[in-house]
Amino acid sequence: MPITRRTVLCATTATLALPAIARRGLAEEPIRIGWLATFTGPLASPTIGFDRGVRYATDQINSRGGVNGRMIQIISRDTQGDPSKAVNATQEVISREKVHAIWGPVNSGELLATTPIMARFKMPSLVAGVVNSLIDPVKYPNAFRVTPSNIQWDGAVRNYCKNILKAKKVAITADATGYGTSAHDDSVASFKKDGFEVVYDGVIDPAQPDVTPDLLRAKNAGAEVIVSWTVSAGMAARMMNARGALKWDVPIAGHPALGTGEIGKLVNKPEYWEKVYQVGYRNCSYGPDGKLPKADQDFVDSVRGKIPLNDTSLWWVASGVDSIRLIAEAVEKTGSSDSAKIIGYWNTLNMWPGLYGHYSFTPRQHNGFLDSDVVMSKANSQRDGAFDLAPGYA
Repeated sequence: MPITRRTVLCATTATLALPAIARRGLAEEPIRIGWLATFTGPLASPTIGFDRGVRYATDQINSRGGVNGRMIQIISRDTQGDPSKAVNATQEVISREKVHAIWGPVNSGELLATTPIMARFKMPSLVAGVVNSLIDPVKYPNAFRVTPSNIQWDGAVRNYCKNILKAKKVAITADATGYGTSAHDDSVASFKKDGFEVVYDGVIDPAQPDVTPDLLRAKNAGAEVIVSWTVSAGMAARMMNARGALKWDVPIAGHPALGTGEIGKLVNKPEYWEKVYQVGYRNCSYGPDGKLPKADQDFVDSVRGKIPLNDTSLWWVASGVDSIRLIAEAVEKTGSSDSAKIIGYWNTLNMWPGLYGHYSFTPRQHNGFLDSDVVMSKANSQRDGAFDLAPGYA
């Protein structure tokens, strides 16, 4: 039927004739957020914290009446750490569920497969992956990184090894995932460029039951520090156990997962978790006064007893909270869940004060995390999911 002024008027009149509650339902379409993560499998540790933050922020916003009267609806999918499953989940939440924005996947290997898909659909996407190539405002104008890049993580670890640990010979290890392989290659190149001697490097299956042979080769090669890039708590704990069994008093430095609460349950002796330093964040680190920055301390105090923090990292929870709030604020400020409006709003953010860190974006710069917010922490110092700054920091 051709569209005429009369058909438009009839449609408008019919809508106005609906009961008030039905009209309100039309106006209050939920804000659908796709939440894609590794809920199960050996790489699931970060998702525990991320998901708690997502659920907390969603419940908090919805309990206050939503965003401009619209409730937030989380549509989650378990990618199981599998890029092919992540691709299927991404296509499903975009095409079938009609989400307005996506948070995740939170594993870089999966993001390498899904980021081009989201770009094709112009889907607003918050990126938790650190692989450098995931952010390109020209190829992926819809994707905004809300975590440091691998360059920033690697830089923090490398500077700590050089300036605080005074190491010259390093062993670089990583898990055999898309993220781990990329992090390994970038780290080997950057350490060599900075004058280190990489005496051993290896990519290890995160399900490998014994990493003693790898550590023995690194020890025999004279490594003065082990650099670890894995999100697997199991693999990290096996590395610490092997180091302890070899009676090798060498520090381990690297990925934030080195401090996940699961490791405390997996190490054979508590002392095996000593001299382990993870990438950390100013906002989620205890200062000399034993306190967090005010906003994070207030958050921890407010969720104590409501969200478990002793078995995960505060930054994972904080990142989940920040991501939901970033999407909600874009809808609130623009009055729309239109993709272009959300993307346009994020491009204007300058020093946005998140719990995890500060974010600044422009149309040409979608790496929003500050270098100064990235530090090193003592991996076994967790209290309420946060950590003490590593030795050597003011």
